Amino acid sequence: MKLSELDYALPPELIAQRPLELRDDSRLLVYDRESGEVRQRRFSELPDELATDELVVVNDTRVIPARIRIERPRGEVLLLERTDTDGVWEGLARPTKRLRAGRRYGPIELLEHLGEGRWLLRLDGEPAGEMPLPPYITEALSDPERYQTVYAQEEGSAAAPTAGLHFTPELLARLDVERVTLHVGLDTFRPVTAEELERHELHSERYEVAPAAWERIRAARRVLAVGTTTVRVLESAARGAPLRGRTDLFVTPGFEFRRVDSLLTNFHLPRSTLLALVMAFAGVEETRRLYRLAIDERYRFYSFGDAMLVR
Repeated sequence: MKLSELDYALPPELIAQRPLELRDDSRLLVYDRESGEVRQRRFSELPDELATDELVVVNDTRVIPARIRIERPRGEVLLLERTDTDGVWEGLARPTKRLRAGRRYGPIELLEHLGEGRWLLRLDGEPAGEMPLPPYITEALSDPERYQTVYAQEEGSAAAPTAGLHFTPELLARLDVERVTLHVGLDTFRPVTAEELERHELHSERYEVAPAAWERIRAARRVLAVGTTTVRVLESAARGAPLRGRTDLFVTPGFEFRRVDSLLTNFHLPRSTLLALVMAFAGVEETRRLYRLAIDERYRFYSFGDAMLVR
C-alpha cells in the first residue's frame, strides 16, 4: 500500500480543539458493512445500534501526566514508558541536539540517547507534569480529566485511547462491557514516512488481558472493539499471543480479523497507522467515502472529535 493512499485533505477548522461539555453529545457516523447503509446519530444513541448480546470491549489504560517542561535549554521531555529498572524511563526530549547524556534537567537525568529524539532517562519520583495533549491541540485543557476515559484505571499511557472519551457512566450502564489494557505509546500515532506502508516499523506496546475477561471475549457472539488499541489487543490474543506481554501487531488492508466484529473509532490523522487499521476493517474505498462524508457534514476530527461505528 502506497503512503499516498493514506492521505486526505482536512480543513483545519474541523480539528477539535476542546471536548464537548457533554461527552456523549458528540456525533456518531454509523456504517453497516453488509448493507452499505450510512446513518448519522448521536453518541448517546450507541446502544440502539448494537446487537442485544454485543460485548463492548474497552481499553482501561490511564494517561500519565507525561509532559515535563525543562529550562536551559528551554524544551520538554515526554515520558513514554517505564523500563524494568526502578526510576528509569524511555522518553522523547527536545531540543535533542542541545541536550547531553549525564546531565540533569530539573527532575530528569538523561542517561543515553537512543536516536530520533528518544532517550533513556532517570526521573525523580513519580510523573508530575502536564497532560500530553497532541500537538494539533493548541488550546489549554481546563480539566485534565477530560483527556481520560471515565473508566481509566491502569496508569501507563502517553496518549489517550480517544474512542473511549465519548462514554459516560450512564451510557456504560446500558452496555455489556469488558476491559483490556494496552498502554499507548506515541509510536502508535507516529506518521508513516516510508513510501510503502509495509516498510513502516511499528514499535511494541504493553498490554494485559485478565483470563476471565478473555474467556468472556472469546465466547461472545459479537464483540465491539472500542478504539484501535483494543483491536490490537484482541487480535493479538486471537492469534495465540499470551494474555500479558507486548504487541507489535500491524493491522493493514488485507488483514484477517478473527475476534473483532464491530469497531468504534474516532477520525484519524492522514498518513497514520490508525487510519490504515480502519481501512483494513471497513475497506479502503469505503473509508475514503466515509471520511469525505464526515468532512462534508462538518464532523469534528481527531482526539476530541466525533466518532464512527463500523458494523
